[in-house]
Amino acid sequence: MNRILTLFLTLMVLLSFGQDKNAYLQSHRFDLNAKEFDFPQRDFKILGFGAYHGSAKTEKAEYMLLRSLTGQGVISYYLPETDFSIGHYFNTYLKTGDTLLLKDLVTHYGIRVPQEKSIETYRKWKNIKRLNDGLPEARKLTVIGIDEIVSYKYTAKHLSEIVDYHALRESSLMAVVAMVKTDTTDFSPYYDSYSKKVLKNLVSRYENNPSAFDPHLLDKSAFDHIIRNLKSSFDPSSHREGIIFDNYRQLAPVYDFGTKPQFVRFGFGHLEKAPEGNSISFFTMLLQHSVYDKNEVLSVIGYLTESRVLWDFVYDDQGNYSSYTTEGGYGIGDYEKEYFRGIENIKKNKLSDMTLFRLNASDTPYSDGTPDLIEVIMADEKSNGDLVRGKSTTDFLDYAILISGSEANTPIQEMK
Repeated sequence: MNRILTLFLTLMVLLSFGQDKNAYLQSHRFDLNAKEFDFPQRDFKILGFGAYHGSAKTEKAEYMLLRSLTGQGVISYYLPETDFSIGHYFNTYLKTGDTLLLKDLVTHYGIRVPQEKSIETYRKWKNIKRLNDGLPEARKLTVIGIDEIVSYKYTAKHLSEIVDYHALRESSLMAVVAMVKTDTTDFSPYYDSYSKKVLKNLVSRYENNPSAFDPHLLDKSAFDHIIRNLKSSFDPSSHREGIIFDNYRQLAPVYDFGTKPQFVRFGFGHLEKAPEGNSISFFTMLLQHSVYDKNEVLSVIGYLTESRVLWDFVYDDQGNYSSYTTEGGYGIGDYEKEYFRGIENIKKNKLSDMTLFRLNASDTPYSDGTPDLIEVIMADEKSNGDLVRGKSTTDFLDYAILISGSEANTPIQEMK
């Protein structure tokens, strides 16, 4: 009898939590498609948006957030998941509208996140340019890359433009310039490529005789930042998350991050505000090192349902692209063998195919010690359940976006 009563009371508590969450979600939901959509918070220093990579509507949801936040005049900087020099040339695209440059930037950007080497990413950037063109000069977005080096191509090009190589006539720098002009080099930083050897030689020559270079540096701050990141790319023991954090800290005084809020687009694993075991994300580092208070860092995570993602690129025997594959079960986080705890609640309460839910309001039930929307329940593999047990949703994130019925991204190689 006592056991039956205990089970009954447990069931009632669970049902009441579910009902509380449903009622709460109905009072704190927003349709991203609505013309009048206005992001609910403005008092933040940094806002990050991320989701599983490779779904077309994720790019649209990001654009909707950017449109709202730029329309409010809230954000000054856009930090995509890329390195400093690729970010620099995205700024060039925003100024010039050079679509050949844009296509190549998306191709190199996609080395880091292949599922976003896509036509949808290309179109998103065209939309961002139109958005930026319509903003007053003082409110235009500036793109800044804080990730580790993705490709040496734009790093080398950037170096060739911020050093007066005509006056310096330094052989190691002239080799970089020649490499950029040829544009047929393997620019990979991931093994001992020719480009890595050329850049290693430049760094060595500079460090042995900086006084020979310094009078010819057109942007010493950018040059020093690139040299630091090149050295990290040469070090096989370097840690990506630490590089992202260090780059952010180094660039903060240059761009006045403390008073000029930023919008960050990274994979959601970089944007969790609490650790999963020993995995410490960029956003967690910002809090652990007291760069910002918790309420000054907002994490917005996208969740997919009834959607597909770009999965694999298919190449022929000569290494040429030939086709691609997509996934609609495993890989979207809403599948019978792999799903986020509590995703059913946001699915039941969606307003449209892109619904934003605020989870961090003062009356939230998402601080109840249950890792809804963080724990991934897996049928055939070990999940992260042990790492997040006893933690609350709001330890990790502030907002959820449910993205429904999205097609997979299409590789940029399919662009005609």
